[in-house]
Amino acid sequence: MAYTTGIILFALAILISVSLHEFGHMLTAKAFKMKVTRYFVGFGPTLWSFRKGETEYGLKGIPLGGFVKIVGMTPLEEEEEELDERDKKRVFWRKPLWQRTVVLAAGSVTHFILGFAVLWVLVSFVGVTNPAWAESYEHSQNTAAVDVSECVPPEDADADFTCSASDEPAPAIAAGMRDGDQITGVAGQEVTDWDSLIAVVSDLEPGEAVDVTVDRDGESVDLQITPYAAEVELADGTTETVARIGVTPYLDPSIDPVLVAGPIGGIDETASYTGDMFRETFIALGQLPSKIPPLWDSIFGAERAEDTPVSVVGASRLGGEMVQYDQWAMFFMLLVVLNYFIGVFNLLPLLPMDGGHIAIAWFERVRSWLAARRGKPDPGRVDYLKLMPLTYAVIIVLGGFMLLTITADIVNPITIFN
Repeated sequence: MAYTTGIILFALAILISVSLHEFGHMLTAKAFKMKVTRYFVGFGPTLWSFRKGETEYGLKGIPLGGFVKIVGMTPLEEEEEELDERDKKRVFWRKPLWQRTVVLAAGSVTHFILGFAVLWVLVSFVGVTNPAWAESYEHSQNTAAVDVSECVPPEDADADFTCSASDEPAPAIAAGMRDGDQITGVAGQEVTDWDSLIAVVSDLEPGEAVDVTVDRDGESVDLQITPYAAEVELADGTTETVARIGVTPYLDPSIDPVLVAGPIGGIDETASYTGDMFRETFIALGQLPSKIPPLWDSIFGAERAEDTPVSVVGASRLGGEMVQYDQWAMFFMLLVVLNYFIGVFNLLPLLPMDGGHIAIAWFERVRSWLAARRGKPDPGRVDYLKLMPLTYAVIIVLGGFMLLTITADIVNPITIFN
């Protein structure tokens, strides 16, 4: 029940977010006296509506977004409208360039404001992962720097297990390894990061001593360690016996893993977090084409990588998992990430996204300016009909990508806790 509730809540949050996106367009358009005739949440048949002034507001039967109708988004649209002379001055494309830019960007700005507000609440009052702690953890992953366990945990140990005097000392601590040591070699094999350490140690024979080399404050130290046997659960749910030496990734004990900055300090921390998220968003967009082959393979049984894209379906399933395991901070952080991503993606200079309309508007202004500088007549507006093939191509590509991610999220979804 909690899982289903989480899915519904997350899907509803996405719907609200997209509706606010369209509300941002409408609010700024009305502020600039543009003619707005419709604002609806959803698509398809109308379930309920009312008219206030010149605008009809309502709900549609398919809750997959929303739309706002601003008269005259292009000169072509104006020709299709029956307008009196007063209203012709209010159509979108006749307004100043800066006003059109504000209206077109208002949807993405709404996502940014919403994401920032939610993130500020999390950073200020709830707590988020401390960036300094995350950096320390990443360093340990990249260098095989380790924390040394005090004992060998029993097979039924849970996450809250603590060692006692009666427990067997872990091999690493018994051999003299210290917290912060960076393992560089095991049994004659080079170790460069945490993954290579796990791979090498897992192939060892439990109970047989091996030579281990560590870097301790710039000095190479040789140790001899006898690994123990441990049961680990594989991705398919089966277990396997592997060797372990009793180490975990190194975490600086002076750094609190959770950051709660308070309402004032939360502003700077939220801005810093936002900058990091924007950078990661642009990196993710650049890597998107390379994620398509593994996404396709996952549909046909290959393991689903955690860094592959997800659709609204996949994001909602993740939200359901987070509610199921009472991870509300993660739930809202996922909403923040999604809002920032949608906001940035929508500003890409491609039709039919808002960024495409902004790019065309500014192209027209630059082209007119250059023509005037050269003493030539104004070339006028861009012919949107000539851009329709490109627009349809973008729609087909995006539609195919959406279908691919939805399929993968149904047959082979990403999970966090299972």
